[in-house]
Amino acid sequence: MEKHFMLCVDNRGYKASLEMRKIYEVLADKGAERHHQMRVIDESGEDYLYPADYFAPLRLPSATKEKLELITA
Repeated sequence: MEKHFMLCVDNRGYKASLEMRKIYEVLADKGAERHHQMRVIDESGEDYLYPADYFAPLRLPSATKEKLELITA
């Protein structure tokens, strides 16, 4: 399964769990998407649901994605 990464652009109410301007791994979750949420591996190392508008998509070169996948594997 391909990993997806998003940039945190808002952390209101979640300052201990999310850092602004940090890249987070996002897990596919169709149920969460229907409720405008995203399943994100946060600062605790666990995955939790957050508002989707707290994140912005990233277009990364394949070499960068490969390096990120090594880090999070």
